[in-house]
Amino acid sequence: MDFALDSKTTEVVDRTWEFMREEVFPAEPVWAEYLREHGEHSHPPVMEELKKSARARGLWNLFLPAWSGLTNLQYAAVAEVSGWSPVIAPEAMNCQAPDTGNMETLELFGTEEQKRRWLEPLLDGTIRSAFAMTEPDVASSDATNIRTSIRRDGDDYVIDGRKWWITGVADDRCEIFIVMGQTDPDAEPYRRQSMILVPRDTPGVGIVRHLPIFGYQDQHGHSELVFENVRVPAANLLAEPGDGFRIAQARLGPGRIHHAMRAIGMAERALALMVERAKSRTAFGGPLADQGVVRELIAKSRIEIDQVRLYVQKTAWLIDRHGAKGALTEISGIKVAAPAVATAVIDRAIEVFGAAGVSDDTVLAYFYAWARVLRIVDGPDAVHRRTVARNELRRTPPWTG
Repeated sequence: MDFALDSKTTEVVDRTWEFMREEVFPAEPVWAEYLREHGEHSHPPVMEELKKSARARGLWNLFLPAWSGLTNLQYAAVAEVSGWSPVIAPEAMNCQAPDTGNMETLELFGTEEQKRRWLEPLLDGTIRSAFAMTEPDVASSDATNIRTSIRRDGDDYVIDGRKWWITGVADDRCEIFIVMGQTDPDAEPYRRQSMILVPRDTPGVGIVRHLPIFGYQDQHGHSELVFENVRVPAANLLAEPGDGFRIAQARLGPGRIHHAMRAIGMAERALALMVERAKSRTAFGGPLADQGVVRELIAKSRIEIDQVRLYVQKTAWLIDRHGAKGALTEISGIKVAAPAVATAVIDRAIEVFGAAGVSDDTVLAYFYAWARVLRIVDGPDAVHRRTVARNELRRTPPWTG
């Protein structure tokens, strides 16, 4: 068993760190200032400069094995580095959610025309996309509850329903939505849903509002949408009617690896800030690092980060060998574990920073908000714990004496 990164991964990670230090971290205040001056959902020009540089550095679409040649396990190490600047770095490398999952979905299930129309510009980074599944009026953690209707009418499908927390919509570069809804309410529960492509400018698509997370409005937004008699060609359907759940499972497995590794990157940056603060801040006659309670916070953080990283790496390894279906328990496990560790480490860093930690003078307050949100997106903790427990109850242990 070898825990070292292979030479290819090490080389890509080293290039990613060069990009982060030379361009991404310096761009953070530039990005923030532009949003303050031009509006929360404006598009800072520095992003296009970063994207151009990332492409020149060979750091483009690394999440997609067919494009990059990286396995899920290899990409996990890169995703962690990008998590040190989770808003800017992933998009600069065209590895940002929800576009990554949507590109994977189109690659796996799209027709040649769908790929030409939507996948190619997404891969090129010239447009953005959204994935519209969650609804305000039902418990969408059980996707069989989803009520948006996708009704066949001649050569078209007609869509009616309401969605919310749809990431990416506030960015006017978001041109295409993948919408999940019911095509056959009378089918067995996991064959009722389908997915369909809906261009943003289709008549009947309405944006109700952009929802904040703990008071923060992200540049890309998390939005509430209404679909009223939205008509699109039947050719916009992904795969076959009733394939919605199959597509969702294929889409969400690798994506949860990406979220988990970026969460670890956030935790690592929080720990680095905590350590620096502990060494430089004086209280009670010496640096905070001399205080046993502070050392305990640092030690617990290092132990938990290293533990959850191994868990995520194992899960990525399983997906590489057996697909998402062969790692269902582990995918749910890391979806719970990684954001929980990130939340705990960031909270400890805030404790060491004191009042400064809850201000916008550091990244910690925003990191904390986003880490807590990660315990809900792509399925809340309770649903994933349920999956882990259900699978554990099915196991036959080697001995029960």
